[in-house]
Amino acid sequence: MQLGVFTVSDVTPDPVNGNTPSEHERLMNIVAIARKAEEIGLDVFALGEHHNPPFVSSSPTTTLGYLAAQTRRIILSTSTTLITTNDPVKIAEDYSMLQHLSGGRVDLMMGRGNTGPVYPWFGRDIRQGINLALENYALLHRLWREDVVNWKGNFRTPLNGFTATPRPLDDVPPFVWHGSIRSPEIAEQAAYYGDGFFHNNIFWDMDHTRRMIELYRARFEHYGHGPASHAIVGLGGQFFMRRNSQDAVREFRPYFDNAPVYGHGPSMEEFTASTPLTVGSPQQVLERTLGFKEQFGHYQRQLFLIDHAGLPLKTVLEQMDLLGEILPDLRKGFLEGRPADVPDAPTHASLVAASGSSDDAYRFEAGDDVTGTSDRAGATL
Repeated sequence: MQLGVFTVSDVTPDPVNGNTPSEHERLMNIVAIARKAEEIGLDVFALGEHHNPPFVSSSPTTTLGYLAAQTRRIILSTSTTLITTNDPVKIAEDYSMLQHLSGGRVDLMMGRGNTGPVYPWFGRDIRQGINLALENYALLHRLWREDVVNWKGNFRTPLNGFTATPRPLDDVPPFVWHGSIRSPEIAEQAAYYGDGFFHNNIFWDMDHTRRMIELYRARFEHYGHGPASHAIVGLGGQFFMRRNSQDAVREFRPYFDNAPVYGHGPSMEEFTASTPLTVGSPQQVLERTLGFKEQFGHYQRQLFLIDHAGLPLKTVLEQMDLLGEILPDLRKGFLEGRPADVPDAPTHASLVAASGSSDDAYRFEAGDDVTGTSDRAGATL
């Protein structure tokens, strides 16, 4: 079971003291949080991608590349990479580069994005969101697995004899999670490729989350990747802890009420009753989180939204210290009753071992100086 934290990188005024961090301060705080995540023994730090205020993380690869040099063990992930508005060729090359620089400590969560205006900013139509997600990932999947790609689609110029560089580390692409809140087509996509499915259920009730996961697992088995129990599932979550639960509720309420992701909507009590948000003592967070496996079955990755809504860095780091205290019990609890055939979340090392080799040779044929293609390019597929 991989346990970690993620950030949506919002730059939000602190509703208690009115302070608003600068973009630079917010980015440096994210770096401090990632370092803290490794310090307390978490497995994953994940960073979102946004191109609109009040969010600051427009270039996850830049930040994660910097973090790769600041850390030694933790997996660096995205939450999410926008498969709809990014060019799949650029994704292939950027994340292969990051994979090399991090020593394989990188994976991706692909997502469509929920902000309508972002699509036209990048020359896309939100009404084509699902089709973009399907076509762009189909191309990305090939770019990481085929040395020379010939391709033609509906949303970008054709590729003739194209090779994405660098090639994936050890000839093994980064593991991909397909992230979705509400789209069954994305669960289907994850199942088709045998990739992971991440349901970022921080906004949705448990019944909806369960139905999405059940769909993914059933289709994973349908496509011949193994029994449904072998499907790779990740979940989102969020908490606010204090030693005394009343203190947690009192302190977090103004942040919840003003949060850009869900403020000014349902009350905190309504939200905690129907979503994974837990506001209370460490023991309450421990018990609530371990209860997820009773609702969704055994799964592979649990990430917590940790630093949103204007929470000051000092408070976030205190939250992470409390998480570190219950981390051994979380690990123990998730292992209890876990069937032997339920797989672990993939890592670069496990994927290399499963591939049977670690071939990192520059083995494809170079193109000529005029067309960039080789004799292997062949006809367009």
